Amino acid sequence: MAETIATPAASARLPSALLGGAAALAGAAAFNHLAARAAERRFRPQGRIIGVDGAGIHVRDSADPGRTMTGAPAGAPVVVIHGNGSLGDDFVAAGVADTLARQRRVVLVDRPGYGHSTRPADRAWTAEAQAGAIAGATRRLGLGPAVVVGHSWGVLPALAWALAHPHEVAALVLISGYCYPTPRLDALGLGIVNVPLLGRAFSDGWAPLQTRVIGALGNRQIFAPSAPTRGYKQRMPFGLMLRPGQIRASAEDGAQMPANARRLAKHYPELALPVTVIWGDSDHLVGQQAQSFRLANELANARAVPLAGHGHMLHHVLPGLVSRLILTAGE
Repeated sequence: MAETIATPAASARLPSALLGGAAALAGAAAFNHLAARAAERRFRPQGRIIGVDGAGIHVRDSADPGRTMTGAPAGAPVVVIHGNGSLGDDFVAAGVADTLARQRRVVLVDRPGYGHSTRPADRAWTAEAQAGAIAGATRRLGLGPAVVVGHSWGVLPALAWALAHPHEVAALVLISGYCYPTPRLDALGLGIVNVPLLGRAFSDGWAPLQTRVIGALGNRQIFAPSAPTRGYKQRMPFGLMLRPGQIRASAEDGAQMPANARRLAKHYPELALPVTVIWGDSDHLVGQQAQSFRLANELANARAVPLAGHGHMLHHVLPGLVSRLILTAGE
């Protein structure tokens, strides 16, 4: 008589699979935590951290003693607000910050949760809230009216700042921006970060590892149709960008893009200051026909700079042109 071999039921195997998955996520989270601490030791703050309403905002100011970005300021200071997933060093890696600092005082800001800036969990970090924190930090610097540069997601707090405190903004320079509430599938998917437990599993465990694996592919997508530049690949502090806290901030910001734009867009006609709008017509990340093109056509005081055949990372691919457009903003 043949022997009958018992096999575990699917219901019995399920707890083992769940335990295995939880153990894998815990291991990934531990690795990501250690990698984050190592990155913070390697990439120390290059500026100062200014306390604003309980948040610490990291700024690099070319006027600080000992800075390599030095020059004789000959016009309005420049404040640069980076895009999603990035940090203030982006414009250093592009070479734009050094070029600007030969003629202007330049302040590079890490948005809350990015680089060396903190992101307290006691509030929603909307575009308006981030603008308030950045504006508060620059007031502590005694900056005065500034040319405010925003790239990609950074366009939203740049616009929010100009709308809330127009006397503090001499001109806006908006590069590859998202400013109207067009649908984004990534915004829907990134909403997972707000789900209890799942959000932490995403940002602390899975997402940093996935980004490490497909990072090169992601960079090509960001730069397309151009290739990632040498400066970007060699000078960006990717270890800081891969920390769970920054990935969580990036996911939160990505999820709230349409809502931010919806609130702000109704007020764009109130902008009376000079606005330079720069975009590439081959941007693979943001459909610029519905964004920058629309904004440039709706603002009577806008200077439109469409760039044929170029994509999202214009400050890296065309640093000289972008620098000139910033230096001539408002003229």
